[in-house]
Amino acid sequence: MRNRNGQFILFVLGFLLSINFFAWLVVFDLKRNKFLEVIFFDVGQGDAIFIETPTGHQILIDGGPSFKIVEKLAREIPFWDRSIDMIILTHPEKDHLIGLLEVLKRYKVENILWTGVVRNIPEWREWVNLIEKEKANIKIAQAGQKISCKNCQWKIEIFYPFENLNGREIEDSNNTSIVSKLTLGDLSFLFTGDISKEVEESLILSSFDLKSKILKVSHHGSKTSSSQKFLEKVLPEIAIISVGENRYGHPHREVLETLGKYGINVLRTDKKGDIKISFDGKKYEISNF
Repeated sequence: MRNRNGQFILFVLGFLLSINFFAWLVVFDLKRNKFLEVIFFDVGQGDAIFIETPTGHQILIDGGPSFKIVEKLAREIPFWDRSIDMIILTHPEKDHLIGLLEVLKRYKVENILWTGVVRNIPEWREWVNLIEKEKANIKIAQAGQKISCKNCQWKIEIFYPFENLNGREIEDSNNTSIVSKLTLGDLSFLFTGDISKEVEESLILSSFDLKSKILKVSHHGSKTSSSQKFLEKVLPEIAIISVGENRYGHPHREVLETLGKYGINVLRTDKKGDIKISFDGKKYEISNF
């Protein structure tokens, strides 16, 4: 009799736990993005941008200078979801690369897009080892490529680099940064990595449509980027500056003044924290957390 009572209690406990689990599934499912969300994470002096598309695809552009990105992702990705559809490493500098190392250890990554540029630093060597073990579909970025899916209304276009850089050793890879544009309906985001005015000038002379409502300001607001000509070509409503405490003077006063001159609304991660832009197909909303 005692044995039957024990079995009954275990059955009830198991039943209650299963109900609780499925309740959590429902809660997380309700929280899952039904539209487009782009989050510029506050990861200090570095870049980390998380995109979730209306089709449920998850794309991470860069990972910041530390493993803080893992905590950030845990808030956005349900605990049972251990995969990311795509990682884009704009360029292999520590402030964009380090966080991705831990992401690769914790999540199954289906696709990786990067330039293949060689850097003689331990973090680069670990990155190469990890992506080889990951067995993801690895693509070398080059202008003209497009990322989308069947029947998707969103797309990501690659504008830069203009040539295949795979295997080239470059000491300062900022100017090799992948420049891409995410578009859904009449909303678009231009992601610029850490390019300088020199590359901005090349993009201005290209045939690519740079005009975008949201601009990720290059190189954390450095005065070496964000020329007036480039801003006139992009004509953003919002400029996001991913920046943290630093010794470089980022964002530079000159850049802030130029952005102000064009009436562009500037949002900084060091002031606002994580910056989320949600788009329902008609209007976009900005929230901070």
